[in-house]
Amino acid sequence: MSVTVRIPSQLRELTDGLGEVSMSGATVGDTLRELDAKYPGIGERLFDESGNLRRFVNVFLADEDVRFLDGLDTPVTDGQTLSVVPAVAGG
Repeated sequence: MSVTVRIPSQLRELTDGLGEVSMSGATVGDTLRELDAKYPGIGERLFDESGNLRRFVNVFLADEDVRFLDGLDTPVTDGQTLSVVPAVAGG
């Protein structure tokens, strides 16, 4: 099974400059942990000390915010796209 993970420009230094990578996993959490295993250090940017997504990191599965689905336990299927999107603040 292959899931495309879209990497924001702020994290591409950790993925050798790649904007998209293919990962596998049964859930969003599995996929992101595999991403961290392949590209060490990215997990520190995505997860807090408890293993949850950081507040300022949004993850979308097929244009749906995973926080409104089953979070990191959201199942993924072959061919889906997972997008990591840092929160943007401004004034």
